[in-house]
Amino acid sequence: MLECVVNVSEGRDADVLAALRGATGDDLLDVHSDPDHHRSVFTVVGEHAPRALARVAVERLDLAGHDGAHPRMGVADVVPFVPLGSATVDDAVAARDRFCRWAAEELALPCFAYGPERSLPDVRRTAFSSLAPAAGPPGPHPTAGATAVGARPVLVAYNLWLVDADLERARHLARALRSPEVRALGLRIGAEVQVSMNLVAPDRVGPAEVWDRVASEVAIGRAELVGLVPEATLHAIPRRRWDRLDLDPSRTIEARLAQRFTPGGR
Repeated sequence: MLECVVNVSEGRDADVLAALRGATGDDLLDVHSDPDHHRSVFTVVGEHAPRALARVAVERLDLAGHDGAHPRMGVADVVPFVPLGSATVDDAVAARDRFCRWAAEELALPCFAYGPERSLPDVRRTAFSSLAPAAGPPGPHPTAGATAVGARPVLVAYNLWLVDADLERARHLARALRSPEVRALGLRIGAEVQVSMNLVAPDRVGPAEVWDRVASEVAIGRAELVGLVPEATLHAIPRRRWDRLDLDPSRTIEARLAQRFTPGGR
């Protein structure tokens, strides 16, 4: 089975969000929308729902004037395929490449591939300069920009909101946290600041570890899990810490898959 975690550059318009959600059908496991980031993260399964989401995003959204706090290169910004269960990285790469060809042909979207060859930060840094699209036109779509399409292992998207709204401090912490296991940015969100992270090896560095590292230097106001967490990552953390870390058994990938495949579970 393949999971796909589609990041769409829309977090405010209720009608558009409803249309995006409706496009996923029964393949939706989770959706997390943030009006400040102006971004929504749709966790789905299979290859149909990512295409349906991308089509609605291209039809309904225009990147011009987008003012969210999170960096973005397109309306269907990031489309990573993630192997679950018996699926392999090769399966995810094959799905990635199929999506790139489909989006180029059907939506005229330039698609940049990441995964075994290069990282998502590499794509963001070099797209349309030293890196050409893997499929699609050589320049951005006039309203939809471009899409980064990936094949990667499971990661955990995780934000820590700081008590002191000091952006430079948040950026310093983000730089200190960066490693092969952690990608991090310090961002201003309205009157607050956060350290926004992708924990790309949550079996080695998970939510508890980054909380402890940040809390050793500054006061943390709250934590925020974006999307879902692997069950193994949750159970590696003492239960007494789950609430403070914004973790819950109902928000694991495994729990949502079980709910999806249980008759009457949705």
